[in-house]
Amino acid sequence: MSDLTQLLRRDLPASIVVFLIAIPLSLGIAAASGAPLLAGLVAAVVGGIVAGALGGAPLQVSGPAAGLTVIVAGAVSDFGFAGTAAIVAVAGLVQILLGLTRMGRVALALSPAVVHGMLAGIGLVIALSQVHVMLGGAPQSSAWANLRDLPAQIVTHHGAAALLGVATVAILILWPRLVKISLLPAALVAVVSMTAVAAVTGADVVRVNLPDEPLAGLIRPAWPDAPVRAIVVAVMTIALVASVESLLSAVAVDRMHDGKRANLNRELVGQGAANTVSGLLGGLPVTGVIVRSSTNVAAGARTRASAIMHGLWIAAFVLLFAGLLETIPMAVLAAVLIVVGLRLVSLAQMKTYARHRELPTYLVTALGVVFTDLLTGVALGMVTAALMILWRLTRCEIRRVPKAPGQWLVTITGTLAFVESARLTRELGALPAGEEVDVELHLDYLDHGAFETIRDWQEGYERAGGQVRIREVHDSWFHQAKSGRLGGGKRTPRLVGSWSRWQGMDHQRRDAMAAGIAEFERSVAPLVRPHLADLARDGQRPEQLFITCADSRLVPNLITASGPGDLFCVRNVGNIVPHSEKADSSVGAAVEYAVDVLGVTTITVCGHSGCGAVRALMSDAARRGSALGDWLSLSGVRFTDPSDEQLCCTENVTQQIVNLRTYPAVREAEAAGRLRLTGMYFDLAEARMYEVDADLGARPVTAAETTGAKTGENAEANRDDDLTGAAA
Repeated sequence: MSDLTQLLRRDLPASIVVFLIAIPLSLGIAAASGAPLLAGLVAAVVGGIVAGALGGAPLQVSGPAAGLTVIVAGAVSDFGFAGTAAIVAVAGLVQILLGLTRMGRVALALSPAVVHGMLAGIGLVIALSQVHVMLGGAPQSSAWANLRDLPAQIVTHHGAAALLGVATVAILILWPRLVKISLLPAALVAVVSMTAVAAVTGADVVRVNLPDEPLAGLIRPAWPDAPVRAIVVAVMTIALVASVESLLSAVAVDRMHDGKRANLNRELVGQGAANTVSGLLGGLPVTGVIVRSSTNVAAGARTRASAIMHGLWIAAFVLLFAGLLETIPMAVLAAVLIVVGLRLVSLAQMKTYARHRELPTYLVTALGVVFTDLLTGVALGMVTAALMILWRLTRCEIRRVPKAPGQWLVTITGTLAFVESARLTRELGALPAGEEVDVELHLDYLDHGAFETIRDWQEGYERAGGQVRIREVHDSWFHQAKSGRLGGGKRTPRLVGSWSRWQGMDHQRRDAMAAGIAEFERSVAPLVRPHLADLARDGQRPEQLFITCADSRLVPNLITASGPGDLFCVRNVGNIVPHSEKADSSVGAAVEYAVDVLGVTTITVCGHSGCGAVRALMSDAARRGSALGDWLSLSGVRFTDPSDEQLCCTENVTQQIVNLRTYPAVREAEAAGRLRLTGMYFDLAEARMYEVDADLGARPVTAAETTGAKTGENAEANRDDDLTGAAA
């Protein structure tokens, strides 16, 4: 599809849909902010054109946002609107600086629970103030005052404004459920229909009031006559909140489409430029807005042209048809804002945070914004988030269950620090004396105070005639503490260490395989069970046949970081693939099954250092007539330098690839371009994989070297693109 065709078929219709939504929302947000209504329209125009052209999120639509309403209302109250416009312009410069210094990702480090709690609090503040406007009254100076006076406002006599507002709310709620036409958004239908009703009935209600000459009505920014500290706080608040909201929206929009991903640093530069221009023209602050952006994507937009055109349509409409806008009742706009504000309080998000145990952070932030102010609410939320993290870091789960008469199992999971010593002492002290106790530690951290608590209890319990066995799963904190090395040295994860090593560490004489199986069923099976269930239902579809040695030190899934369903493995002594004319039925059957039935796209032959089979071939130590000797004779390898073990190992890999090509199934698939043969060599001592290249004398070449130049070129290109985007 050509660019012009895409513009006409995709971006143009989407821009019209977004334009129709943006008009009522921009007017309503300006009204709720205590700013001139024209300021909301200016911000919508600038957000569409400037942020759309310069931003790093092509499908994001920017404009005045409900999330900044409370901040702007406070700034207008403190500095007047001309002063607020100047503050907005300076905040834009701060955003540009943040983008140029590549701080885009840092802004996303703020806890999502705090961000969404802040938006929920702002939504409640908006709803509480605008419900008074919808019912024909006036909003109070604070959310608490609005909440206090709400019962009296509800029971008083209501005129046409209240009826129009209630009907608007009903349409906003019911329309999306009944009608699925993107060109008729609920906000547009509600505002147009209720405006028509008000006009037909001649309702005596307060309506939108715009300057007769919109261009002449633009308010020039003026530096506020206020303490520098107050101005700096206002600038940084607008800059940071606008940045976080825009970046969160950009990330969310990225999940809605499969086009070009957002460049967050460039997006900050674009948003900053838009805010500077908006402030200089007397407009509200600009942010990326998820409501308009999601509508843009859903309407079929493909490029940034949609956002730019929506800004042009708003500008043209304001200049040519301002009289139509002045017929809209203010109660109708208030009703739109009530619904928008309440939608910022998401029950789905609250359920998510409850599941992740972050609901206190969300609620503290939201209520803090409602009953104090935005900065205090966010600060309270961040403190709550920090306390929750500390609580989690010092919290562990302790379970005591009887295994059999006279036997107990104590399982301790999580982080075990000194602050849990009292609870740990209480739980262990509740065990009956003189019995057998297995203590199973699933710890990600153990400090010295908690270690001493367990050790002192163990010594006292055993002196009283009991037996205590302590076993660690996944790590070795307790063992290191007993050795005087707690917190020092490197640890091997339980699933990587060998049975014998971990048996010795746990000082237990028990069947290693049974212990391993028990640990798998307890620790690993719950994690892989869903994936294995899918494989059991859908069958295997591996992309690679992996032929390697039977050596116990070589673990294919470990060295390839692969999992169930990834590798179809053949293991034998010496990773040998006999010539097809001398084919071992087992290897031949595996090769044919992998190529013809499973349709693998790669066959890898992997040798390794210290291979006993290769050493036997080098010294000709394997006796012919023995099973081992007869098997090794099938390799067909002839060494060029039998004294060089590494060379012999890689030459053996190369020869097995040659043998693979004697199989008709392999030859046909490789000739058709459906199959690739590769050789690998794993150095056990270095724990490093090499690629075997026969053209380089069968010497090992690191995989990083074979791809490094290409990777470097791509990385450099990405950096150039990123810098070019930011400069744009």
